[in-house]
Amino acid sequence: MTIAYNWTITQTDYITADGYITTAHWTANAVDGDYTASIYSTCSWAEGTPTIPYADVTQAEVLEWCWDSGVDKDATEAALAQNIANQKNPPVSQGLPWAAPAEASDVEEPAPPVADPEQP
Repeated sequence: MTIAYNWTITQTDYITADGYITTAHWTANAVDGDYTASIYSTCSWAEGTPTIPYADVTQAEVLEWCWDSGVDKDATEAALAQNIANQKNPPVSQGLPWAAPAEASDVEEPAPPVADPEQP
């Protein structure tokens, strides 16, 4: 399947007095069938930059600010793709090499209940 990516600004912090955004909280999500991955981070700017006031800015503009300010979109999406690849084919497994996995014949069946001769 093809991985679908979705970038979202989940929150902004802004100066109340002038309405300029100083921090954007973002997430990047990836979905490939039943597999999902997500990255969260923030991007910050000095007060007064960017110069679009809070009331007038769009999510697309804030995402562009993030990418223009050093959030590497391609590297982030590559990390998400690698996370999904690792879910599909885990690079690390668990176990004890000296303990063989239990087979069905090695598992003891519980004993059937014993009838009480004093109960009718």
